[in-house]
Amino acid sequence: MLFPLELRRDGDATMSARAASIGLILWLATRAASGAGLTVTDDAGLQVTLPGPAQRIVSLAPGTTEMLFAAGAGSHVIATTEYADEPPAARRVPRIGDSNAVDLERLVVLRPDVVVVWPGGNNEAQVARIVSLHMPVYRQKASSLVQLAASLRRLGALAGTEREADVAARAVEARLAQLQTRYAGLRPVSVLLQVWNHPVYTIGGAQILTDVLRVCGARNVFADLPDLGPAVTVEAVIARDPQLIIAAGADASAASWLADWRKFEQLSAVRSANLITFADPRLSRPGPSVLGATEALCRTIDAARQRILPAEDRISP
Repeated sequence: MLFPLELRRDGDATMSARAASIGLILWLATRAASGAGLTVTDDAGLQVTLPGPAQRIVSLAPGTTEMLFAAGAGSHVIATTEYADEPPAARRVPRIGDSNAVDLERLVVLRPDVVVVWPGGNNEAQVARIVSLHMPVYRQKASSLVQLAASLRRLGALAGTEREADVAARAVEARLAQLQTRYAGLRPVSVLLQVWNHPVYTIGGAQILTDVLRVCGARNVFADLPDLGPAVTVEAVIARDPQLIIAAGADASAASWLADWRKFEQLSAVRSANLITFADPRLSRPGPSVLGATEALCRTIDAARQRILPAEDRISP
């Protein structure tokens, strides 16, 4: 949704927009009077200055909401977006839109101390609009599993919940270390992780799912591409000849994607019957629960490994 002043023409809408504008002015005046007592660096390396630890947080992505709750700041989250359902307590937080569009009028009225966004996941034009409204914006992201712990600790500094955030970060570090040890040293399996069809969309090297595959002892065949979610041609897939094709989508849709590949008998994944579906929403919501999805995916990949490698190399963790 665009800002109400640009869309609505009725009298009630004008009064509502006027009230939102007054609320924004009062909010800015309060911030100016309170001074700047806290400066934190977000995951993008940008400094965010607040009068003190954030007590009123709006989170604009499911993953950032999960991270905030894990960092001990769940009680400070006053609004979020659709599909923010982890942990269960997050389901009670009011929604003001989705990752593509949020209700900016409601956002202004909420007078948040900070808005936490997901670079690469949120609508960048809307993020720029929020910045133009002089609302502090904190960018939370993780491009690898190992970055989750540091991201949790930074959110703890943002909300004044450092102790809780450190406990959560240590738990993430321990669980990740177990996974890395379990799957270290196995012969890598080359993988196409497909997230859409017609055209075929996959993941690039900067996507956290590329690191998930690496932890599982697998290699993303399109890891050299810089885009987070690049479109690729069928010819490019055939040229890179993945040993395993994973359709990460709703079961019915994903099954149809795999059916399209079966006619290309020259593909290693087709010859070894390594065409599988894997649907787990935690993979698209990079919070601590992504490690649970990683464990499940690693087991799936290891089963595929047994169908690929010679008998002498079939060593399960």
